[in-house]
Amino acid sequence: MLKALSFVVLATVMTPVVHAQTAAYPTKPIRLIVPFAPGGAADQTARLISEPMAKELGQPIIVENKPGGGATVGAALVASAAPDGYIVLYTTPGPQIINPYLMAKLPYNPDKDLIPVSRVAWFPNVLVVAPKLPVNTVQELIEYARKNPGKTNFGSSGIGASTHLSGELFKSMAGVDIVHVPYKGSGQVIQDLLAGNVQMAIDSLSVYIGQIRSGNLRALGLASPERSPLLPNVPAIAEQLKGYQAVAVNYLSVPAGTPRAVIDRLNAALRVVINEPAMNERMINGGMIPKTSTPEEMAAEIEVERIKWRKVIAESGAKAE
Repeated sequence: MLKALSFVVLATVMTPVVHAQTAAYPTKPIRLIVPFAPGGAADQTARLISEPMAKELGQPIIVENKPGGGATVGAALVASAAPDGYIVLYTTPGPQIINPYLMAKLPYNPDKDLIPVSRVAWFPNVLVVAPKLPVNTVQELIEYARKNPGKTNFGSSGIGASTHLSGELFKSMAGVDIVHVPYKGSGQVIQDLLAGNVQMAIDSLSVYIGQIRSGNLRALGLASPERSPLLPNVPAIAEQLKGYQAVAVNYLSVPAGTPRAVIDRLNAALRVVINEPAMNERMINGGMIPKTSTPEEMAAEIEVERIKWRKVIAESGAKAE
């Protein structure tokens, strides 16, 4: 009885302290973990938003790169951290959406150990073809592939990468036989597209925009649900292949158990930053679609994306290397 009473007294004393700490959040620097090497799109975007978010929150945000294991190293670090709002994961589809079906085992529970704060942006992919391929529209590409089964190929930045899965989704929805040619990075794919050694690719608009604008590669369609102001004359793939969408969502997440008040504070700060006109324009010009969300909206998007990519991975037989 005395032990139980002591627990009640302790809980009564601690609860106001916890609430006070949450209300004052943040009171020290925040670590923003990027599970990729420096220089990539995720790293650049994390650094782009970190400084204005720090000003909004009144505390420094320290960006730390923790690459490895297809983003699982950084994700595991955050998943196992104290749920106090002082460690945040800048994430892409890998840790919670794709890796659970590509990898036999993860060092964290993708369903329970990480919870979303907000979407940061969508990174639309674009379907590009080599200059010599005799097609000018998505429909012409589909017809060409049907007439030449097994003779058309697409390059990707590696087995299990979003560029690979985007191509597999296209194959499945279009009902065509296109051969996958994996590379070690998008740079190699671009080189072989320009040389005519590979015929098509579905990769990040931000990576290919320069080659498209120069006329070196031909863009047939965007993998986003709508057109991009960067390429207003390029239709969405879905305009000719109904329902097709291959957009890499970037979002912030925190360890499970993080107080809702802390999540709401991070969410509000990110909204202010993303919705600032100059930042919004800068992100759009960088090939992104800036779009924040509530934690619930992001959680729902994760589930929808998982169902879609689980099917694609199962059908393609893709496994992480």
